[in-house]
Amino acid sequence: MLDLKGLGDRGRLCTGAAADLVVFDPGTIIDQATFAEPHRTPQGIDAVLVNGTAVVRQGRETGATPGRVLRRAGARVGQG
Repeated sequence: MLDLKGLGDRGRLCTGAAADLVVFDPGTIIDQATFAEPHRTPQGIDAVLVNGTAVVRQGRETGATPGRVLRRAGARVGQG
């Protein structure tokens, strides 16, 4: 098990946990972003769930923004 200090509700798929999942096809996944177009979405990602809410469904963004920034204990903004 990963050492997730301060992130006790992460890293597990179970009731009450904050789960982030990506559903993809390993045979078709490909990054389409370039230096000129860095925000192009990848191909082959069917769904992304953040905290159990779909943010990508059938390869398209849903507009939902259920995530939050996670910082390690004691980190200041700009330090990561």
